[in-house]
Formats: sequence, structure tokens, C-alpha cells
Amino acid sequence: MSGPSQLIDDLIAGTPDWRGATLAKLRRIIHDADPGVTEEVKWRRPSNPMGAPVFEHNGIVCILGVLKERVRLSFAEGASLPDPQQLFNAMLEGNKVRAIDIYEGDKLNETALKDLIRSGVAHNLAKVKPARARKK
Repeated sequence: MSGPSQLIDDLIAGTPDWRGATLAKLRRIIHDADPGVTEEVKWRRPSNPMGAPVFEHNGIVCILGVLKERVRLSFAEGASLPDPQQLFNAMLEGNKVRAIDIYEGDKLNETALKDLIRSGVAHNLAKVKPARARKK
């Protein structure tokens, strides 16, 4: 049985055009931004047998998707995150998720992406309830 990292490796290898290279680059940026992030593949189904790479740190931070003409980086709590560089360009209507659609030839603003990923992690960590103080 393949582990999550191998499944993502397989997805990247199975996407040999610019989208595969973009997936690999985004994956590296995500791990560079937060070395504590974990990755797994979710939502495998007949229409999407490879599933979607999901990056978590105390909850889902972001999800990678391979679409016909673009790669989508979705942030589970994107509507709650600051986006001073205005990276979000998709799924702007909802009150939770926001996404960045990347097309062939687009340049990635790695610094701004890392800031957004760190904001997503910080948002998840802020939702963690502190442990109750022990009675003495």
C-alpha cells in the first residue's frame, strides 16, 4: 500500500505537463512555509481516481487540484485569511473557501503564497482550544 506522500508523487508523475511541475512546486512551497504540515490524499472516487492532495496542520490548510486547463490551490478557511497581495482569484463568492487558479505561464509569488499558507496554519492553531488548567 502506498503512503500519502507516494500517492502525491504518483499524481505529480501522472501529470507530465506544466500542471505536474506546478503541483511539485506548490507542494515544495507549502512544506517550506510550514515544515509541520502533513499531507495526504482525500476524495478519491471514479471521476477523480488520484484524489486531491490535502495539506493539514490542526485542520485542513490547503488542497491542490488538477483541472483541465489550470491548477487550483484552495484554502479551506480562505475567506478568513488576509490576502494583501490579492492572490485569491477563484471561489470568491463563498463565506469559507477561497482559491488561487494557476494557468500555464503564470508566475508564482512564492513569498506571498508562503505568507498565505502560514496565515492558514495560524488560523487553524487559533481554533485549538487550550487545555484546561489542572486543579491543584
